Amino acid sequence: MVGVTWRLGDLTVNRVGFGAMRLPQQGGAFDPEARPRDRAQAIGVLRKAVELGVNHIDTAAFYFSATRSANELINSALAPYREDLVIVTKVGPSRTPQGEWLPLATPGQLRGQVEENLRQLGRDHLDVVNLRVSGLDDISAHFEQLARLRQDGLVRHLGLSNVKPHHLDQAQRIAEVVCVQNSYGLGHHPEQDEFIGVCGERGVAFVPFFALTGAAREAGGQQEDAEVTEIARAHGASPAQVRLAWTLARGPHVLVIPGTGDPEHLKQNVEAGELRLTPEELARLDALHLNDG
Repeated sequence: MVGVTWRLGDLTVNRVGFGAMRLPQQGGAFDPEARPRDRAQAIGVLRKAVELGVNHIDTAAFYFSATRSANELINSALAPYREDLVIVTKVGPSRTPQGEWLPLATPGQLRGQVEENLRQLGRDHLDVVNLRVSGLDDISAHFEQLARLRQDGLVRHLGLSNVKPHHLDQAQRIAEVVCVQNSYGLGHHPEQDEFIGVCGERGVAFVPFFALTGAAREAGGQQEDAEVTEIARAHGASPAQVRLAWTLARGPHVLVIPGTGDPEHLKQNVEAGELRLTPEELARLDALHLNDG
């Protein structure tokens, strides 16, 4: 079980969650050449995650392959949903049925995206909706629309994804923000360190994506660092577990959402929540983080 929790508004989640981006297919999450994942295997992984104590699942309507949809898999595997299960989704981006990316949604299109997630997940409301930002300097109009959807009861809590500190300022002037989801990990975007501190001071969860791998490793183009491997060996753990444990050590408000279609990797990811690195090991990894970044 994951021992340490954080609150997203009035919802309590374990700090090790599950990211559904890779569920629809094997290999690259949005690679049109990637093979669809076996449906039974994907459903089994979702159910196993919940059995292991995961109660925070991250998804989006634009997580799909030619034959699989992350939201549909979640619905099939976990509905009727447990009361303590928190499903977080994102709006803003969208894709054609063929997988091509469309321009960022206008404020007026966000209601349709929220309703699409509701239909796919089989819910009457969404626990948390993150506004995924791309190319916008001012997100006020978009966030105001989401705040109206929250008032209408379609959304319980609001968050942000792929944002800068000034976006958080803009959003918090409009409504409560329970989480910020940005690309971050060991040696990956160390310039986010200060923003993590800001989120902690404001009681906002910071939820890294690519926490396990970083952008270069996500593309399969980088070997594991010897420092990480050595620390992993000392704990009888995997390098991936060390990376997740280091990320969680950045603050009590930091959550992780590693995704996998492999049941054994899933178990290891959850167990990383119990791995405690020594102050000396954390200092070594902090130095690696700044040097790699």
